Amino acid sequence: MTNRFSAMNFEIITERLYLSMWEESDASWYRELVGERGVAKPTIEAALKNVISLRERALESGISLLTIRRKDEGDIIGYCGLIIGRSTIEEPEIAYELFQRVHGNGYATEAASAIIEAAVATGRRRLWATVGSWNIASFRVLEKIGFIRDHSTWKENGEEVVWNMRDL
Repeated sequence: MTNRFSAMNFEIITERLYLSMWEESDASWYRELVGERGVAKPTIEAALKNVISLRERALESGISLLTIRRKDEGDIIGYCGLIIGRSTIEEPEIAYELFQRVHGNGYATEAASAIIEAAVATGRRRLWATVGSWNIASFRVLEKIGFIRDHSTWKENGEEVVWNMRDL
């Protein structure tokens, strides 16, 4: 998939965080993170397949989710990045998910701010974020990084999905 945008930087360093491309060894912690959603954890094989797919799609599309590691502690705390998701390669979605044990420390805001800068550097003009209407913490992060609510859609199960937008 070729496009008119530069590839995003797949290695980003912020004040407290190190964001980087997925490694096969990330499959084990990714399983744990998915399990925190209250759904069944994927098998290690399924998690590994997903990690490999993320890397392959990153090379094809020039955008990706990146793992987040705290610089001082050295531990992986989640991921943040750009995906096509419900949107398009021209106007991708920003997505993030962090372990509950690190919520409330500003890490999602710090990582997402760095991803916005990376998106600007690719030449993109707009980003989206789709969030379940129940996810108050995600709305707070999006508000801090300049997103505004745009419209809603509904899943088949009736759950509201709120589309948030930011011009770059």
